[in-house]
Amino acid sequence: QVQLIESGGGLVQAGGSLRLSCAASGRTFSSYVMGWFRQAPGKEREFVAAISWSYGVTYYADSVKGRFTISRDNAKRTVYLQMNSLKPEDTAVYYCAARSGPYSRYEMAYDYWGQGTQVTVSS
Repeated sequence: QVQLIESGGGLVQAGGSLRLSCAASGRTFSSYVMGWFRQAPGKEREFVAAISWSYGVTYYADSVKGRFTISRDNAKRTVYLQMNSLKPEDTAVYYCAARSGPYSRYEMAYDYWGQGTQVTVSS
């Protein structure tokens, strides 16, 4: 059993920054891949970024490359998503997710999900 709790969302102006956190509990994550997804109103949930606990290998959606950075603190069992140069199109509910296995950009591949945190970027 894995529990994920996101935090750090809020309202920010275009060009600003936010850092999202995802705290994990319930078991170790050494062999897990952790991902961030987002879902805007009326849109399907889309992949944002992912990271492997063991090696720290990262993956990013093209839409956020160069602006977002995913990282993890193994001791704190926490994954972060640093979001810089935010755009209005980044507005969405952001979800933390975890899976036991290799990297995947598909939400169906992930086994555990957080409750989501709202990010709103104003123009």
